[in-house]
Amino acid sequence: MKLHFAPLNVPLRRRLQTAAVLQWIFSFLGLAQCCLAAFIILSLSTWWLLALLYATWLCLDWHTPERGGRRSQWVRRWIAWEYFRDYFPIKLVKTADLEADKNYVFGFHPHGVLATGAFCHFCTESTGFSALFPGLESHLLMLPFWFRVPIFRDYIMAGGLVSSSKSSLSYLLSRPKGGNVAVIAVGAAPEALEARPGALTLQLQKRKGFIKLALRHGAQLVPIFSFGENELFDQVQNPTGSPLRTLQDRLQSIMGIALPLINGRGVFQYSFGLLPRRKAILTVVGKPIRVAASPNPSSEDIDALHEVYLKQLSELFERHKHEYGLQEHQHLNFT
Repeated sequence: MKLHFAPLNVPLRRRLQTAAVLQWIFSFLGLAQCCLAAFIILSLSTWWLLALLYATWLCLDWHTPERGGRRSQWVRRWIAWEYFRDYFPIKLVKTADLEADKNYVFGFHPHGVLATGAFCHFCTESTGFSALFPGLESHLLMLPFWFRVPIFRDYIMAGGLVSSSKSSLSYLLSRPKGGNVAVIAVGAAPEALEARPGALTLQLQKRKGFIKLALRHGAQLVPIFSFGENELFDQVQNPTGSPLRTLQDRLQSIMGIALPLINGRGVFQYSFGLLPRRKAILTVVGKPIRVAASPNPSSEDIDALHEVYLKQLSELFERHKHEYGLQEHQHLNFT
């Protein structure tokens, strides 16, 4: 492999963009482990009383990730997130106004390897979510496991991340005055294992849980397509049935998270590494699908709304694909 090194005269602005993305990658891959290790070390040190106090607080605060979390506008507005946005760059496109007195389920597609666009739009203010959709509060859903890690849980909640449990989603969608947005990367871990440049297949045919909850609470459904989400990393070929995919599926069933073997770029060279490539991400928020509340929706109701959702998502993709440079023959596929 021939290495392509970064030039020495890279502007400081681009260096800061790389640093912002590097710290974000670290927060995904290593921060939780560091926080857990720090808590254990603190517990075994002469400062054990601090660990005990935090553990007490943790017990009292245990259900907060399922009760809307605890966001911090200060964290969401860090200047680091502006550098993060400009690294790719990432842009959020609004196609319709959303009423502030309604609750919403945003279906984010595709998941990509790390749901980069979803984090940037809904866990920071760098792309102007609050300005584009005044009166709405975004909550990106994440696996409940991560909210059990001391200290780390508080950091991710500060950005607006909440538990992806059913009780968490129900809490968000049952707010009487509206204004809550539950953002779900619907394809989840299985779709991450298919994320590679050019991929346009979404794992959506059998995913109807979010449809059912939207019906139960009368929450409006909003399809979102993030062009460029799959372009950030290459991934080792792992076709269904291969030894690698079998192992990945097995680990996913045990741990609940995907472990794709990815390759991007490094800090000082562009040939390999765990940093995403500088590829533009254009995230388009579609028009809301009106949903009438049905406390006990039938299978027919769920299937009918699911079909409407798939249709609107496809139409959203077709209307905007040329803006991202895709060709007329490229279409979404659902599995």
